[in-house]
Amino acid sequence: MIKNLYEENIPSFLLDYLNYMQTIKGKSENTVLVYFYDLRVFLRFLKLHKNIIPKTVEFDEIDISDIDISFIKTVTLSDLYAYMSFVSNKRSNSAYARARKVASLKSFFNYLTNKAKLIDKNPAAELESPKIVKRLPRYLNIEESKQLLTSVEGEHSARDYAILTLFLNCGIRLSELVGLNLKSIKNNTLSVIGKGDKERIIPLNSACISAINEYLKVRPVDGVKDKNALFLSERKQRISKATVQHLVKKYIVSAGLDPRKYSTHKLRHTAATLMYKYGHVDIRALQELLGHESISTTEIYTHLDSQQLRNAVESNPLSNFKVSE
Repeated sequence: MIKNLYEENIPSFLLDYLNYMQTIKGKSENTVLVYFYDLRVFLRFLKLHKNIIPKTVEFDEIDISDIDISFIKTVTLSDLYAYMSFVSNKRSNSAYARARKVASLKSFFNYLTNKAKLIDKNPAAELESPKIVKRLPRYLNIEESKQLLTSVEGEHSARDYAILTLFLNCGIRLSELVGLNLKSIKNNTLSVIGKGDKERIIPLNSACISAINEYLKVRPVDGVKDKNALFLSERKQRISKATVQHLVKKYIVSAGLDPRKYSTHKLRHTAATLMYKYGHVDIRALQELLGHESISTTEIYTHLDSQQLRNAVESNPLSNFKVSE
């Protein structure tokens, strides 16, 4: 189990659930932590909502260690909707955040009811998720992508250029990039460990191969703390997510782009969009490259711009047909 969860003073049934999600369901550490944070907020809310503690208590200081399963058995669907109202109005949770909390609750109560069999009735069975309006993902166009790559300079330029090139060409996640090892590269392919510790193989194009080879020429060898890591920090240890996020923001600014609009994840959007838009990549192939469990997740990248839609309409063989008067 994740080390810092053992350091938390949490009810045994919650710890058992989190163990189940990681070891049986195969969820990543990050996902398990998100479930924990969501459920901790929920349990703290319950103590306030059911008047177990004074309203004056600081919310983030509410102790949940004394909550037992008999208390959980008192939870109703009405309590769950009151909680959704609380996170919306008092904690300003977006529809996306609320939908995630609904998913956490449904998974948690399903486990307590059907797996651990600690409660007889599932109060979350009829809990509905808020409607989410799908937005088109923000991405860099071809010229902006080239601007970003051209902006790379400085002492670690070979490393930084390789990082940006992999983001823009392979569409890998931030966590996947920092987890890359030297042995991840083999026969012009990249072995990536994605969500749920699932491995996928991504072919490397010439731009990626060239960028990685240039970086390997200058990658430190002596005094390296993590000899397996592909990308190293100034301290010669595996580069951190924070460092990668910082350098991406730095080059976004250098390229004259808006750092409020673009991030490492937007570079993943960019790779997926450009592959689909210009490479005419099959949706199933794109799903495999991005490591999406569901095809519906991949479909957000298949958006078309207004000009493409106009061209589609204009290409209709009936577009110029008029009935003679």
